[in-house]
Amino acid sequence: MTLSQTNKNYKVKHDPVRAAVLEALILIQQGEQADNAVKLVTAGQNFRPLDIRFLLQLVNGTTKMKRRLDHEIKFYLAKPSASLPLILANILRLGFYQLIFTSRVPAAAAVSESVNLARQFTDKSQAGMVNAVLRARLREPQKIVFISKDEDPAKYLADFYSYPDYFVQYCLDEFGPEKAEKLLEAYNQPPHVTYRVNSLNSKPDEVTHLLQENNIEFSFGRYLPEFIHIQSGGLPLEEQLIKTGKVFVQDESAGLPVRLLNPKPGDNVIDLTAAPGGKATYMAIRMRNKGRVTALDKSHRRLELLVENAQSLGIKIISPVVCDMAEFKSEPFDRVLLDPPCSGWGTAGKKADLRWKKEPQDISNLVKIQTKMIDRAARLVKPGGVLVYSTCTIMRKENDQVVEEFLLRNNDFELESGKQFFHSELVNERGFIKTYPDCGQLDGSFCARMKRKLKN
Repeated sequence: MTLSQTNKNYKVKHDPVRAAVLEALILIQQGEQADNAVKLVTAGQNFRPLDIRFLLQLVNGTTKMKRRLDHEIKFYLAKPSASLPLILANILRLGFYQLIFTSRVPAAAAVSESVNLARQFTDKSQAGMVNAVLRARLREPQKIVFISKDEDPAKYLADFYSYPDYFVQYCLDEFGPEKAEKLLEAYNQPPHVTYRVNSLNSKPDEVTHLLQENNIEFSFGRYLPEFIHIQSGGLPLEEQLIKTGKVFVQDESAGLPVRLLNPKPGDNVIDLTAAPGGKATYMAIRMRNKGRVTALDKSHRRLELLVENAQSLGIKIISPVVCDMAEFKSEPFDRVLLDPPCSGWGTAGKKADLRWKKEPQDISNLVKIQTKMIDRAARLVKPGGVLVYSTCTIMRKENDQVVEEFLLRNNDFELESGKQFFHSELVNERGFIKTYPDCGQLDGSFCARMKRKLKN
């Protein structure tokens, strides 16, 4: 179902950007991924870059905060427990999001534009309801009540910060109440972009000079100085920096496994789930374009993107291989990187719909896959070689547990601490690298380094 198919009155004046947001929200609720939904609703539209940024803010923010918004909306409904029609529910969520979480949208505009959407895409009575509910929220914000944090901390945090119950409970159990709340709050901050400077054809000074000339605020990576965090939205200087191969868009946390692997010029290295190439290209750059990086992936289309990225960056040592890892056979490698499918709970700040698409059972299923993959990866490591296991999740089951159980099954591998490569604040007592979004503008991530013992 599209909004155009439900349209009853084409003469109502409404904002096309917010209409596109509404359609994206409906597509996401119907199962479409957020990124794809945005592509679908903006295709063929003549939106300015400013419009696109506003659209992304509203789509991602409203999607993330869906539970919080629904909690607040019910206090202004005549029948709080009644389910609302799909379009009406999303118009109200969008309106409430603008009232509560945007600083640049005047309250009057948030109300009037929401009413216009309702007039355009619902009927007169529902438009009247939207008007009444939003105005009531402005007049009587005190009507909204959250359960006491002391009485039920998990429900309070889930309602207030808008997460599924199981993830909030995991954070409380894993980190304690103070750290858990900081983490949940950090995931709700607007996502930022990080540029990785390509040392093959540029230097950090050259990139930062361009950013400064254009008054673009930035900060250097906390752990990897060639990573530059951009404080503004969008992809600034895309033509000058990204398309010329001077930088590559990659979160700093995604660079940590490569540094932990520590490939040297001349090494024979493999990235077992390589596309679209962030880690593989970083390895090649660290190797100064000397040696060989085998980039394995079962998706031909995604490997084509990897090849394009490598060419743009001036990399010549990547050998793409289209193959399922389970069927891949080769002589052993000096260095092996495994970044298996995971729940992605480290990237919940950037993937707005992730929190509503993942279930506890998904994690259990992924652990089985990860366990098989790390055992296969181990066979490709030569004696004296190194295996790095990395994920973009913060779930212990997918991280510590997978590695610890692997080490119990494979006594020819030994864990090597990350402290030889990173500051101790980044490394836990077992030598694992863990990052979280409430520290250093990094996604949540995990990586561990294991060395295959030399044969006696």
